[in-house]
Amino acid sequence: MSYVVAVRALCEFSAKVGDLDLRFTPSPTALEGISGHRRVTAGRGEGYEAEVSLEGHYGTLRVRGRADGYDPRRNRLEEIKTHRGDLTRQPANHRQLHWAQAKVYAWLLCQARQLETIEVALVYLDVDTDRQTLISEHHDAAALKDFFETQCRVFLTWAQSQEQRLGERDLGLQALGFPYPEFRQGQRQLAETLYKAVSTGRCLMAQASTGIGKTLGTLFPLLKAMVPQRLDKVFFLTAKTPGRALALDALRQVTGAGTQPALRSLELIARDKACEHPGSACHGESCPLAKGFYDRLPAAREAAMQRPMLDQASVREVALAHDVCPYYLSQEMARWVDVLVADYNYYFDAHALLFGLTQANQWRVAVLVDEAHNLVERGRQMYSATLDQGQLLALRQSKPEGLGSALDRLNRQWNALYKDQVAPYQASERLPDAFVNAVQQFIGLVQDRLNQSPTEVDPQVLQFFYQALQFSRVSELFDGHFLFDVSLRMGPRKRRLASLCLRNVVPAKLLGPRMSAARSVTLFSATLGPRRFYADLLGMPSDTAWLEVAAPFRAEQLEVRIVSQVSTRYRERQASLAPIVELIAEQYQRMPGNYLAFFSSFEYLDQVLGHLAERYPAIPRWAQAPGMDEGQREAFLARFVADGQGVGFAVLGGAFAEGVDLPGTRLIGAFVATLGLPQVNPVNEQLKQRMGRLFGAGFDYTYLYPGVRKVIQAAGRVIRGERDRGVLLLIDERFAEPRVQQMFPSWWRYGNE
Repeated sequence: MSYVVAVRALCEFSAKVGDLDLRFTPSPTALEGISGHRRVTAGRGEGYEAEVSLEGHYGTLRVRGRADGYDPRRNRLEEIKTHRGDLTRQPANHRQLHWAQAKVYAWLLCQARQLETIEVALVYLDVDTDRQTLISEHHDAAALKDFFETQCRVFLTWAQSQEQRLGERDLGLQALGFPYPEFRQGQRQLAETLYKAVSTGRCLMAQASTGIGKTLGTLFPLLKAMVPQRLDKVFFLTAKTPGRALALDALRQVTGAGTQPALRSLELIARDKACEHPGSACHGESCPLAKGFYDRLPAAREAAMQRPMLDQASVREVALAHDVCPYYLSQEMARWVDVLVADYNYYFDAHALLFGLTQANQWRVAVLVDEAHNLVERGRQMYSATLDQGQLLALRQSKPEGLGSALDRLNRQWNALYKDQVAPYQASERLPDAFVNAVQQFIGLVQDRLNQSPTEVDPQVLQFFYQALQFSRVSELFDGHFLFDVSLRMGPRKRRLASLCLRNVVPAKLLGPRMSAARSVTLFSATLGPRRFYADLLGMPSDTAWLEVAAPFRAEQLEVRIVSQVSTRYRERQASLAPIVELIAEQYQRMPGNYLAFFSSFEYLDQVLGHLAERYPAIPRWAQAPGMDEGQREAFLARFVADGQGVGFAVLGGAFAEGVDLPGTRLIGAFVATLGLPQVNPVNEQLKQRMGRLFGAGFDYTYLYPGVRKVIQAAGRVIRGERDRGVLLLIDERFAEPRVQQMFPSWWRYGNE
């Protein structure tokens, strides 16, 4: 059995030494990098070979990759790198890695074409000036072969231990049994359908209610499919932290019996949550865990590999024991584990780590997307960008040295965008090219400064720089699935200021390639309907399978009451306060216990809460507040004790409306006093117009489907298990409409009041 490794992965493993140093990076975007490579190779003349596929062996190790270019007339192999800024400030270990890649490619080419000598060149292209810097060396084939074999020897020891582990893992996976005596109702159907989907290379959309064990029901079949489908990795992607915890717990259940000790799992978290020195920059002169990082990495990597599950705590423990950065250790370990649990952005974002590794290493992956109804809005956010003129004003007033003229130019272009605008909000389907050019000029100046003296760049400049960088990157993607909008407000001294947004409306074109790149992607949620809504907006392949799992609950478990005499529309909200209070009090007095009451806004919540306190002060109550931190959220949920009594007030669509598990008597009922429709505002009206044009269902796609989905998610907090019983009051006249009721779960039975 041979172990396959890409040239880049081989060199990143064997040739990286010294400090972790992010001060000089190839900062051009992926599109700029691709375009830069093409410009270099296009100018090389007739006979020049670009993207040369090469492969070689060392023992059981197979090394493969594509060399950027080869000029047969000069007998010169070129490794092309794009950059911005002063090349002389590039850290030595960055250059060393580039040379390692070039020399490995050079040997593979010498071997393939029986060359005795070759010129090896690094070509650095500054994407802003189009200036090329060529650095070359002449090598004979024998020396290159020695270099290649040295890198392979370093890697092969690790690879052989990996090969042995993978062999043990595969045997364990083939013998792996379900961790419980039997599947829950609906869980087997979900597992079998998912297994068939990955076996046939199809994607799956699965709507399955809470209570069937979706997390275990999706992870288990993929683990069983790893060997027959030759999967390299399984990615379990979540929208929120509780989803990661559930996935890790499911993995512990699968491996808890000790039948799969060779399986390796890793939790990836955001850098700011993993950072041990928040005030320090990521380089050896600032952070002690960055200094000598690559020198200590091999021992840390070896220690980490002994842990079957690298959750956040385990990664930190290993990292600090070896004096390396926990965040970047986890980034390294992503290459070597089997199952990765991470946020959506690790695969779907424009610069996603897991998608990048998948492409670079040609991994065969299967992806699970938990609570997939969240991916529409998250996808839009990933590919949108906002700039606020108030920040630019503050930046200009601080007069950062060397940036004054660039900021003035940017401000002039900014003002030109809305000089004739009368309405507070205006949207366009065209990109403001002159403004984008001004943004890019500002970015280039700051990038130069970062390369020259990174510690001297003002934090205020940096904050605006990163926002401008995102704006520039999104501008490269701008097409008919985006809006450019300008929102005006009055600033200091009654001066008009504008917020600008490149707003993604339909993320399908950007997410779709990620779906197609995997062997299989499974989207699962209790609210994944209507099917066409999510398929259209997420770019699902045309042959995507659909499964709706019957709920394991009985109609008699949940008393659903539709109160249609009350309207919660904004203009009738004041009149609704007293009736809602009476409904809450009547239900609470009839059946004392713990309840959740959901409202469309904090303002509405506070109004009802105040009336309840005044009219029925004896009813215990507590409320969600804006911007609650993790501890405050935990305290809110801690009030829901078994056999407790009281009403928790929360906002629909907020932290307590989904992903909250309060089984048994911890929660016996819910009041939903809103249809949940997104606010009618100029932005959503623009979305409605675009949805209507693209899909012929503007109101449904913008308002109805997202709103009712939030209601069903909130209602799902009540019945969590087959023994739970509770009551649900849907308070609004629109809940009586057939088009709303047809979206309700099929097991609900309800009556109008």
